[in-house]
Amino acid sequence: MRCCWCNEKNKLYVDYHDNEWGQLNLDEHYLFEMLTLEIFQAGLSWECVLNKREAFRKAYSNFDLDSVCGFDENKMLKLSLNSGIIRNKLKIKASIKNAHIFKEIEAEFGSFKDYLFMFTQGKTFIECGKTTSPLSDSISTDLTKRGMRFVGSVTIYSFLQAIGIIYSHEENCFLHK
Repeated sequence: MRCCWCNEKNKLYVDYHDNEWGQLNLDEHYLFEMLTLEIFQAGLSWECVLNKREAFRKAYSNFDLDSVCGFDENKMLKLSLNSGIIRNKLKIKASIKNAHIFKEIEAEFGSFKDYLFMFTQGKTFIECGKTTSPLSDSISTDLTKRGMRFVGSVTIYSFLQAIGIIYSHEENCFLHK
């Protein structure tokens, strides 16, 4: 069995659940991609975002941080007209602004991973049944102070689960630790 949220009729979702979600991955490129996708997920289902992931990768230059930091008003307009992605103009604008802040964090801390470690002391956590925690609250508060948008505690908690800092496979799931 898998976690109850995994739609087993969706091959992409099953593959994501089985091979990616909750697996520790602190690669900078991956962190930027997942944070950006989580921003677009806010208020929607992760399945919706996952189904559009390849279109997002194409539209967002495969989540190349420098490329996204170079997106201008013309590119934002093109993104808002791209039916393959979520076309919320506020989220598109925020995703580009957040890219600049992500880059500033990398410059300040040496990497976004090291920034996260400032909050986690390099630890990972196993917990289920939550949507926020003191950890996600702290990171969310700091990112918001730095100017990021759509980074509430629920979004950050989901991001931490996705990248494996918080491991949340349910008790009845074959991946439960």
